Amino acid sequence: MKKLIISSLFFATLLLTLFSTKVCGQDIQAVQSRYKDLVVENSNADADIKVVGDFLNSLVSGDLEKAKSLLTENFKGYGPAPADSSTAEQTLSSWKENYISQSNRKVDFLPATFMVLSGNLKGEWVSVWGTYSFTQDGKNLSFPFQYTARVTGGKIDTDRVYYDRLYIFQTLGYKLTPPEKGIK
Repeated sequence: MKKLIISSLFFATLLLTLFSTKVCGQDIQAVQSRYKDLVVENSNADADIKVVGDFLNSLVSGDLEKAKSLLTENFKGYGPAPADSSTAEQTLSSWKENYISQSNRKVDFLPATFMVLSGNLKGEWVSVWGTYSFTQDGKNLSFPFQYTARVTGGKIDTDRVYYDRLYIFQTLGYKLTPPEKGIK
């Protein structure tokens, strides 16, 4: 009889633990925010799209002074790799280097905008699907990119850009060489 009571208590504890875990899991899902509670229409859409469009066009046309005027003092850029980051000066310097080797630079893009209401991404954002084209070493390159920037007070304070660097390097003639395999 004592074994039956102990077994019943053990079984009841096990069921209670499983039930509590299930209820906790449901509670977490029940409080998950809906999209429209996190992201809404950007009330400053036209102005923010203009800032981002002017910035991209300034970079591509070589007007670094105008591009710099559209970045905040504490600007931080990221991409295309997850570990890549740059300040405003580093970003502009990188473009200055591009002007030495690239000609016939062109950019086409389609912007969209939204506002994030809370969290570390809070703010007004502009996303761009674009195509960047240029000529380098006699080769014409054209590739898609995705660019997203947060606009604060009429200036870009952070951005993220994504594109396929390997495609660019291989088109320019670089070869990807796998590492040598170690001797066993």
